[in-house]
Amino acid sequence: MKVIKIIVLAIFSVALLSCGGKEEKKKEGFRYDKKSEVSKTVENNLNDIVITGNDAMQFNKKEIKVKAGKKVKITLKHIGKMDKNVMGHNFVLLKQGVNLVAFGNKAASARKSEYVPEGSKDVIAYTKLIGGGETAVIEFDAPEVGTYEFLCSFPGHYGMMKGMFIVE
Repeated sequence: MKVIKIIVLAIFSVALLSCGGKEEKKKEGFRYDKKSEVSKTVENNLNDIVITGNDAMQFNKKEIKVKAGKKVKITLKHIGKMDKNVMGHNFVLLKQGVNLVAFGNKAASARKSEYVPEGSKDVIAYTKLIGGGETAVIEFDAPEVGTYEFLCSFPGHYGMMKGMFIVE
C-alpha cells in the first residue's frame, strides 16, 4: 500500500511541475477596441480618429467625440478579408437633420460613385470604399458644435454600421 501511495505522489508531483513555467499567450488576433472614444488631439490641433470595419458589418465605434474648431483626421481600416465588391466599407458623415435611412436607401443605388450619391448636399465628409485589409484616410474641418450621424453607405450596411459624431 505504501508503494502505491509513493507512486501516486510521484505522478502527482511530476504533473504539478510540468504545468509550471508555461507562459500564457494572448490569442492571436485578439484586440480590445472601445465602443466610444474621445478623439486624440495631437500637438498640431488635429482630432485623430481610427475606426475599423469588419466582415460582420460592424464598426468598432458607435460614438466619436471631437473638439470643435480643429481638423479631423479619420482613418478607416477594414480588418476583414472580403473584397470591397462583396463587403465594402466607407465612412460617411452626414449633415445635421439628414435622415440616415433615406440617405442609406438613396446611396444603395449609387454604385458608380462608391455608394455616395454624386453631388449630394447631405454629406460633410466621406472616405472611399475599401475592402478587406485596406485603409482609407480623410481630413476635414470639424463642423459646428452638435451631434451628427455617420454610417457605412454600402447597400444594407447602414442598419448596423452607424453611430453618433459629437462635436464639443
